[in-house]
Amino acid sequence: MSTSVLTAVAWPYANGPRHIGHVSGFGVPSDVFSRYQRMAGNRVLMVSGTDEHGTPILVQSDKEGLSPQETADKYTRQISQDLRGLGLSYDLFTRTTTGNHAEVVQQIFLALHRNGYVVPRTTTGAVSPSTGRTLPDRYIEGTCPLCGYDGARGDQCDNCGNQLDAAELKNPRSRINGEKPEFVETEHLFLDLPAFTESLGNWLSTKTDWRPNVLNFTKNLVDDMRPRPITRDLDWGVKVPLDGWRDQPLKRFYVWFDAVIGYFSASVEWARRSGDPDAWQPFWTDPDAQSFYFMGKDNITFHAQLWPAFLLGHNGQGDKGGEPGPYGTLNLPGEIVSSEFLTMSGSKFSTSRGTVIYVEDFLREFGPDTLRYFISVAGPETQDTDFTWDEFVRRTNFELANEWGNLVNRSISLAHKNNGGVPAPTAPAPADEELKALSRGAFETVGTHLRRSRFKQAAGEAMRVVSAANKYLSDQEPWKLKEDPDRRDAVLHTALQVVSDANALLTPFLPHAAQKVHEALGGTGVWAAQPECHDVEDLDIPGRTNPILTGDYSNEQAKWESTPVEVGRPLEKPSPLFAKLDASLGETGPEWAPIQS
Repeated sequence: MSTSVLTAVAWPYANGPRHIGHVSGFGVPSDVFSRYQRMAGNRVLMVSGTDEHGTPILVQSDKEGLSPQETADKYTRQISQDLRGLGLSYDLFTRTTTGNHAEVVQQIFLALHRNGYVVPRTTTGAVSPSTGRTLPDRYIEGTCPLCGYDGARGDQCDNCGNQLDAAELKNPRSRINGEKPEFVETEHLFLDLPAFTESLGNWLSTKTDWRPNVLNFTKNLVDDMRPRPITRDLDWGVKVPLDGWRDQPLKRFYVWFDAVIGYFSASVEWARRSGDPDAWQPFWTDPDAQSFYFMGKDNITFHAQLWPAFLLGHNGQGDKGGEPGPYGTLNLPGEIVSSEFLTMSGSKFSTSRGTVIYVEDFLREFGPDTLRYFISVAGPETQDTDFTWDEFVRRTNFELANEWGNLVNRSISLAHKNNGGVPAPTAPAPADEELKALSRGAFETVGTHLRRSRFKQAAGEAMRVVSAANKYLSDQEPWKLKEDPDRRDAVLHTALQVVSDANALLTPFLPHAAQKVHEALGGTGVWAAQPECHDVEDLDIPGRTNPILTGDYSNEQAKWESTPVEVGRPLEKPSPLFAKLDASLGETGPEWAPIQS
């Protein structure tokens, strides 16, 4: 029976190109997961977009002499192209500056307000002395007043996990220019988080099977909840739809408030563009639907605490009760799939510090699947992981080229040379069935790991089938069986069957290579569908055009099962699947990202 599966992927800021640290957390894992779910027969909705409001966009636009909208337009297009190049199969990758998003954010807010979960308060806000511009909490750093960590942000301390106010930090400083911020009184709207203490706590207590890093972080979330501001003194963002607020030129929703609502607004936009405005409902209102939120570890609090609180408030299910909002009773997150950080020489990837490898550069030289594979098998799934060129070269050469590529090449080449196509298994032996049983059984083993977002284990089990097939060929030596063509054909048929099985098992990780293997096995049509970039008219803002990433994945042939290879199907001599990299690359790095001595 098909299940509706929502894959909600973290929204990257549209203030610069993406580096491989970004896509290791939110990008590749979410796509591996979604491709598997589609292959398994489930109905998937994978959504995200660029986060285009808040100070990060204003800071970048000042640097480049552009308007905030021009800056967002520039980088949204570039980011969409990067993600398309990686083969991330979004049903819709959109943006937060659409008319649809603004309307959905305002409706969610109004439901929270009507149910009594929004309160006005006079508070202290941080302002940059040199620009007069409000500094978001995340752009202020200092010493945590609770644990003494000298790197706490104005909204939370990543060391002890506690929620903070920027004014509480010791020795506060702006991350933008290092200056000490000024703190001034201002009125803002706050989410009454304490009004979710019981409801949110009860919900979190049921999430016993999340990744350990998420569980450990969330244990303290409800212990000390305080009202949290959802507006900021900015002129760039979604307007507040309340009398006395909507016409104020410097009052907008805080970027973290509108961005997490993007998962739902993108789903609504996808449905509207599909021709069925209610198509989002099976993913959001069906109690049997599943949802998975993919992100880096610095976003856990927004997805395990704040977004669930918004949904509870909208649904009228917070501690104060209330009535469901205009969208009915919306599902809370099913699972928070948070990755740790991909580092480089022990340091977090950082554009400002020059510790960076851009996705665009990587794709241009090495293609998408080598990066997808590296992130899957050696990425920061449960702990911070250092990217090294040496490890990348080793994985590419020994696992992709020598193991998988070699198996594909010699199996198909031998069948082409001796038979011109897929031979019949006329003289089977126990070793043949043993290998085929291993590959058939791997679908359940690998699938179980993928359903639990255990990508390293999943890829490892798939590659175990590849290694077993290579050993089988070496043991059976079909190239020495000219005098026994029936046995030779049985061996080659077995090898081709396992190549077909392994290709299905590896498709979520290596969709571009999987299409090539499908064709090398004589297949036609689309095996693993790829996303496409399109320019579309904004649904609500006349004359506005937006770049989106979308795709038609309904007709792809990839299935999560062993499909018998067709005897007699013609085969051509294959081309190498993966090129081996020069070993020196591991010592020097490429010219555009050299290893720093």
